Amino acid sequence: MSPPGRVLTIAGSDSGGGAGIEADIKTISALGGYACTAITALTAQNTTGVFGIHILPADFVKLTIQTVLSDIGADAVKIGMLANAEIVAAVAQHLPAVPIVLDPVMIATSGASLLAPDGIDAMRRLLIPKSALITPNLPETAALSGIVAKSPEDYAAAGRALIELGAGAALIKGGHAVGDLLTDILVHKGGVETITYPRIVTRNTHGTGCTLAAAIATGLAQQMTLLDAVHRARHYLQNAILQAPGFGAGNGPLWHGS
Repeated sequence: MSPPGRVLTIAGSDSGGGAGIEADIKTISALGGYACTAITALTAQNTTGVFGIHILPADFVKLTIQTVLSDIGADAVKIGMLANAEIVAAVAQHLPAVPIVLDPVMIATSGASLLAPDGIDAMRRLLIPKSALITPNLPETAALSGIVAKSPEDYAAAGRALIELGAGAALIKGGHAVGDLLTDILVHKGGVETITYPRIVTRNTHGTGCTLAAAIATGLAQQMTLLDAVHRARHYLQNAILQAPGFGAGNGPLWHGS
């Protein structure tokens, strides 16, 4: 039996269980990986919104990362909510030499801000150059690349701009666009690949970005190629949306056990 693949996820905790650390652990486990965590913030939230955020000290986040890596180790790292520039810097300084999947979490599905403005510049300078893959949605793509992407050609241009900032590859997610088809564009050093799925019309989309990034990181930890890891993750996410349990009155969670 091959090792399961150790994934360290660095992100915020979602009390509703649909996104953040909770979604990451469920995803990594469902795909046969082993999840370790470094929590950056606690949130009081449910499917209708975020009602409170308690940001942990950057030194404690650093200690958590060091403690996990010094004993258990990691084969890949998934990064989500980092909250502020201090945490961004602490994380960037203590990443291991393994594939890093950066999900640049800035705004929650409910609209709540999850990254301070100074954190965006710190992420651009300190974390993107360390990332094997960055997975921004369209608003995050615009904030990081300066390109307001409205077409697959724009997505590719934005992806190339992020690679110029140092990312190994960029997966520009088209979930915020309109149309019957959902198109993601993967830009990597070998070229550009279009990934298309039927759009699922549903309110149950809470945690889709976290889930996709964690699934890709799990594949990389299991020594899959980037393309194979992205395709498996995208298929997993589609099933997780289709099988969503329908909990809550707002943006419901996915079913990570699919």
